[in-house]
Amino acid sequence: MANAPVYYALAQAQFNPVAAMAKYVGEVQDILRRDGYTSFEPHQVAHLQLTAAPGQASSEPQVAHTTSWLITKGDRASGFILSAASITFHSTHYETSKEFIPELLRGLKAVHKVVGLEHISRLGLRYLDAVLPQSDETIEQYLADGLLGVHFGATQRYALNESVFETQSAPLVTRGTLVARVHRMTSPLGYPPDMLPSGLIPMPKFDIKDATPHAVIDTDHFVEGRMSLDFEKIDEQLVSLHATMKLVFDATVKDHARAVWA
Repeated sequence: MANAPVYYALAQAQFNPVAAMAKYVGEVQDILRRDGYTSFEPHQVAHLQLTAAPGQASSEPQVAHTTSWLITKGDRASGFILSAASITFHSTHYETSKEFIPELLRGLKAVHKVVGLEHISRLGLRYLDAVLPQSDETIEQYLADGLLGVHFGATQRYALNESVFETQSAPLVTRGTLVARVHRMTSPLGYPPDMLPSGLIPMPKFDIKDATPHAVIDTDHFVEGRMSLDFEKIDEQLVSLHATMKLVFDATVKDHARAVWA
């Protein structure tokens, strides 16, 4: 699509945990730096941790910190998030899956070369598409009728439609899970709290800070299971995941949307 609505996308591989990843991250970064990912910074996330001995009530929650590393292109359009148990490739300037999926494989190969991974436990793709009607249009012209929710005369502040599907995939894991959500709201164009584009900047056309009526199509497709480090089959698995995501996207939008984005 010449005017594709994708404003954020990520591809992730989870692998056997490497407790000493902080020791190896410099070598991984150096490999990716030579491929244009020249920006590097650690990233800490705080979260509450509850612990309790058997038969006892939970103790006071403690604040724990998890460290990951952002390895990003100089223009901050795309990059990697590396943690002790996963690598994520993400982009706010998505083009096509043919350019996107190989970058996750590039990062995964770099990690494997340095630390010697044993297996992959999860592969997934997730896309955010922005439905931004023009002043003479409505969201209803873009979304399939079954996603338009309840109308009874009151002003709608927010709406969420969510469906979860069991999918057929190949070749490493045959069953996948696809979660399709459609958010409707009047607000700045934002991101789900579990999917923030750390270290990246948005495309100018998606950098919308004023309250605007819009919808976000949030599609998440993944497989879980023990997968070998066969990079050709990992690529096939990701391509298979993406093919099913295209089907659900086509079922989500109307012909008007496809014409606008073509």
